[in-house]
Amino acid sequence: MPWNKLCDGSGITLYQVEPMEIISLLWGTVLLRPYVFVFLAFYLAVAILNMGTARTIIFTVLAYSVAFLCEYSSTRNGFPFGHYTYIETTRDQELWISNVPFMDSLSFSFLVYVSYTLSLLLWAPLIKKGWDVRLGNIEPLKNSLRVIASASILCMLLDVIIDPAAFLGDRWFLGKIYFYREEGEYFHIPLTNFAGWIFVAVTTLSCFALLNRWLDSRTPFKPSYQAPGQALLGPALYLGVLIFNLGVTFYIGETFLGFLGTLISLGIFLLVFFRVKRFTA
Repeated sequence: MPWNKLCDGSGITLYQVEPMEIISLLWGTVLLRPYVFVFLAFYLAVAILNMGTARTIIFTVLAYSVAFLCEYSSTRNGFPFGHYTYIETTRDQELWISNVPFMDSLSFSFLVYVSYTLSLLLWAPLIKKGWDVRLGNIEPLKNSLRVIASASILCMLLDVIIDPAAFLGDRWFLGKIYFYREEGEYFHIPLTNFAGWIFVAVTTLSCFALLNRWLDSRTPFKPSYQAPGQALLGPALYLGVLIFNLGVTFYIGETFLGFLGTLISLGIFLLVFFRVKRFTA
């Protein structure tokens, strides 16, 4: 494997990888984590439909960058997720950036975005015709504090279900990929981790709101097509992520953890259901 070892001064080994090896490892990432890229593909389709290609690319790069910097920091000093370490058993199978798997930071792009779409659904005026639900005028809301705050909490609730299952990755096809320096309070996960998810979501959405305002002042996005039920697509992906991780949780025999996750998921689902059902345009 054409890697050159380096040291960043923190005791963590870094690597230089040849350009062709990057392509090979990126393809290896797709093969090793296909479910991540299925979610990513659906996210890209929904995001492009909602805000166009340029904004989708900007959001994806921004979310990845914020998440990577936070993970890079946490693996060195514990901020903002708590102090943890990725286990480098898959370094020759998938793409890593420094000491962080590429797919892990990339996942934040669709997890933060679907949380944002769910937050918009809960706050925005709706245009309804049966289950053809579309957002009304979201201009006063889309960059607002309440939407960003709600989205960040919803993103954290995703992780309440995702991370305990991921921590037990050696019991399913994810594999054991990380460990915390100290035992966490919630099924091996420290509470600082959940605060870190809120931090990543708030930072990503706040920065994107600033960029989006600037873009709107120059090239406002005007969708040429709206799909039936478009307002439900992002929230449906959010619930799909929950269902996938709950399925894994029950599969590995963590019944109590799965029960708690089911209660959280049902609460979110009922919130959406009654919001859509009771709304009068």
